[in-house]
Amino acid sequence: MDTLNQLIENFASAVWGLPLLVLLVGGGLYLLLLSRFLPFRYLGHAIQVLRGKYDDPNDPGQISHFQALTTALSATVGMGNIAGVAVAIAIGGPGAVFWMWISAVIGMSTKFFTATLAIMYRGKDSAGEIQGGPMYFIMEGLGKSWKPLAIMFSFCGLVGALPVFNVNQLTQAINDILLIPNGIEVGFGSNLIIGILLVIVTSIVILGGLNRISKTAAKLVPSMVLLYFILVLIILGIHIDQVPKYLSLIFTDAFSASFYKGDTFLGGVVGGLILLGIRRGAFSNEAGIGTAPMAHGAAKTNEPIREGLVAMLGPAIDTLVVCTMTALAILVTGVWQSSDANGVSLTAAAFSNTMPLMGKYLLLVCIAVFSVSSLFSYSYYGTKCMSFLFGADKKHYYNYIYIVSIILGATTSLSMMINLIDGFFALMAIPTMTATLIMAPRVIKEIKAYKKRVFANKIH
Repeated sequence: MDTLNQLIENFASAVWGLPLLVLLVGGGLYLLLLSRFLPFRYLGHAIQVLRGKYDDPNDPGQISHFQALTTALSATVGMGNIAGVAVAIAIGGPGAVFWMWISAVIGMSTKFFTATLAIMYRGKDSAGEIQGGPMYFIMEGLGKSWKPLAIMFSFCGLVGALPVFNVNQLTQAINDILLIPNGIEVGFGSNLIIGILLVIVTSIVILGGLNRISKTAAKLVPSMVLLYFILVLIILGIHIDQVPKYLSLIFTDAFSASFYKGDTFLGGVVGGLILLGIRRGAFSNEAGIGTAPMAHGAAKTNEPIREGLVAMLGPAIDTLVVCTMTALAILVTGVWQSSDANGVSLTAAAFSNTMPLMGKYLLLVCIAVFSVSSLFSYSYYGTKCMSFLFGADKKHYYNYIYIVSIILGATTSLSMMINLIDGFFALMAIPTMTATLIMAPRVIKEIKAYKKRVFANKIH
């Protein structure tokens, strides 16, 4: 197991090198400048679209703008925000949060472009159903000769969409919060039982298809985000005297990297910290990875720009709001320095530190819903990749692989799971970002046409 762990770690480090950083961050910055900061200028309009002001039931697609965003968010708001931030702070200290913010601001423009392309170039699967996502916009937008890139994305998506990190962290949370404090011995056997229970819940929902997934996500995710918010606000309220100190430390430590414990990058600890922040940010909001365009590509709309505007709200909600709240909760309670815990256990320590009786149990409820809703969305992403590679009639086979992998996630180590998903996310970003950068000028043309259609009559 140790050898396998080391191999997977080396693989993740190799793919998360300088070329990928340039592609994700440099590419995102280029898109931000090319669109003249469009994500920030059209925030108000994006919120109107999300609220359903422009919905037309006759538009092609399967789900509403709101359902597309909640399906994409149910995959991104979850363990990346609760456990991923804790991993970043445990290794990098407060400064890692700043670089996660940078990844989110850049990620908003990347998300805008990728989701717009997912609607501009929808393809049909072998069953004749309209589909969206990087593999389709590569084929429809760049032509058959680019098929190897679409195949690479879909193949890596089969592994990248496996729920092993979510399941691993949910199992750890159940052990730390529920079982160990009540004197129940945990080990392979108890983890296996948790895995089997998750298999049963997930099977019921995912075998019901996208409509059931998006309806479940639209109900569960907003209420859990609200509960999580209230809990973190209570923690911040109790430690209000610490908040200004840590907010400023996030900025100063981003450039001094005083608390960084990881490997150096480009010859320095700050380089290492930047890479860590960007990597955790990408894991949290998935901008440039290509998963969310698969959900947004199924939205009922004839206006690609509209879906792009809705999609770009994802990184803002996900990383700028939810991740910052988790980070502040971990920092102001001091557990990041007093505890050896990592991942979800560190976040749980912050909650039980401030609310000894109920804190960690309420956190467990949020974690359970976030994790389980992520399980639903990722299965949808995986079946889309399977359908592209082997035909729509074979896509249901993915659900069986997926369900078996839940057992794997419940019974293996955190580092192995996080490195495995990190590595395949990195490989998925290569085709997604390459195609997006090539087709970016077409999106700009579409923006101009959209402005003329919608804003010519001064409809804001």
